[in-house]
Amino acid sequence: MSDFHAAFGVAPEVTAHAPGRVNLLGEHTDYNDGFVLPTAIPQRTTVAARRNGGAEFVLHAATLDREARFTLDSQPEEQFARYVYGCLRCLADEGTEVPGMDLHVESDVPMGVGLSSSAALEVAVLRAVRELLGLSLDDVRIAQLAQRAEIEHAGVNCGIMDQMASSLAGTDSMLFLDTRSLARRLVPMPSGTELLVVDSGLSRSLAGSAYNERRAQCEAAASALGVASLRDVDDVKAVESLPEPLRRRARHVVTENARVLRAVEGVDAETFGVLMNASHASLRDDYEVSVPPLDALVALLHAHPSVHGARLTGAGFGGACVALCREGEAERAGRDAVERYGAQGQSGRVLVPRSETA
Repeated sequence: MSDFHAAFGVAPEVTAHAPGRVNLLGEHTDYNDGFVLPTAIPQRTTVAARRNGGAEFVLHAATLDREARFTLDSQPEEQFARYVYGCLRCLADEGTEVPGMDLHVESDVPMGVGLSSSAALEVAVLRAVRELLGLSLDDVRIAQLAQRAEIEHAGVNCGIMDQMASSLAGTDSMLFLDTRSLARRLVPMPSGTELLVVDSGLSRSLAGSAYNERRAQCEAAASALGVASLRDVDDVKAVESLPEPLRRRARHVVTENARVLRAVEGVDAETFGVLMNASHASLRDDYEVSVPPLDALVALLHAHPSVHGARLTGAGFGGACVALCREGEAERAGRDAVERYGAQGQSGRVLVPRSETA
């Protein structure tokens, strides 16, 4: 890897990759022990590594053009380095002898748009260390360690979906995951379809604080209903007795779980699109994590003749949206929607499918 050689003057011992992900259905259900339906995207993070013979870790983040140095004794000051430190620290905490390393990170997973750039980084780091040290870690354990690293060392109280998708999903199928039991299976995309992912161009500045608030509201709703989590509520009528906004928050989770379960029955593209549209409406009205420009972009996609359905994806308050399109027509649908979106004074871009020049 020439970039590693340019940074460190030697060749790496190992190189590993992990993809970003987009979630088709099952938004804000993973931290409620619910069901999710993500798939991997073509963009990925690459980590090259070598043992450097010392106790220090030297991390070069090519995409950010930044470097960090740290040991396992103390967390680095740089936020981007904490994701890497967290992975290494979690391995050490479980008894792995983790030697000092030089690490080079390069990624084309878009950051800050809800496509799990952090999970791709964590999984790629753990895959590289697994190969470098010959560790017996399966892909589920990789995901669990990555989630723990993000929670304990990057300060993000995330669910398991992103790491499981980055570790286990492919780009040609959907990963149906029960986030409580971690039971999973690959599910084919609806016949004759392809995915479109569009960045709304809106910073997700409120996503972090709103995420924590919604999570607390879900926990309060579950407590009021006398269940361990909202996953345990099957009948949406059961949430009607809750005070607002807990009623609407719980209603989203219960109906979203139902939409995922319906989708994996093997529905056609039109039905899957209807489920995606209903998911967006629920995220907008019941969970209140959308914003008007993002709603406008989704509406433009809904109106396009090549689109079966569309919704926001990720935490919300900006970021990306995902659409299910007729096969071979996603790029054109995305271009048309971005052009009309631009006429409204906004700036979007098509992320998937990737253009020939991307």
